[in-house]
Amino acid sequence: MAIKAVVFDLDGVLVDTDRFHYQAWKRILGELGKEFTQEDNEQIKGVARLKSLEILLKMKDIDMSEVEKMRVLRKKNNWYLEYVTEVDRESILPGVEEFLELLKFNGYRTAIASTSDNTSIILELTGLKKYFDVVIDGYQVKSPKPNPEVYLVSAMALNLEPNECAVFEDSRAGVLAAKRAGMHVVAVSERPIGVADKWIRSLENLDMDVLKFSSR
Repeated sequence: MAIKAVVFDLDGVLVDTDRFHYQAWKRILGELGKEFTQEDNEQIKGVARLKSLEILLKMKDIDMSEVEKMRVLRKKNNWYLEYVTEVDRESILPGVEEFLELLKFNGYRTAIASTSDNTSIILELTGLKKYFDVVIDGYQVKSPKPNPEVYLVSAMALNLEPNECAVFEDSRAGVLAAKRAGMHVVAVSERPIGVADKWIRSLENLDMDVLKFSSR
């Protein structure tokens, strides 16, 4: 079945916001007397906040009550929001606007599928909102990736079957979510993500061949 729409994760695929999550988590772990490295960050990339915190607590051997977890998560998000006010058009990753223009020129529909509650803020600050027919964010879905909910909701909003959609994702959790939804997936990352159909390092210099997938 031909690809009719392209669905994007936001953080790390279109906009360089991953550094703000990293800074906020590093600050949280610092308060807890623990180090937070880039390698630690890779373990929680694309994972929802609560699950990320639980992974980090286990990794760092920290006990924490449920009440304290909620307090820490609020603090983390507040710090992230402080940092994310620095986002502007300069934060758009290389090749993004050119590829989005090319998709529109060729008649593809486009969507954002992010479980972040801050999606709308980032789209407004960067001016990217105009490129998307559908925006699905953390206010419209309950389950974090790798649950496929955000991608299934995106397909419904586009009025398309999942296998008519191609997804661009930068995390293993996101790639798994899109594959479980029955979509074709292009991993945008420094290293291949095994379950993805294709792998690219960035959206620079792409053409429509990136949307050609082998038959299943």
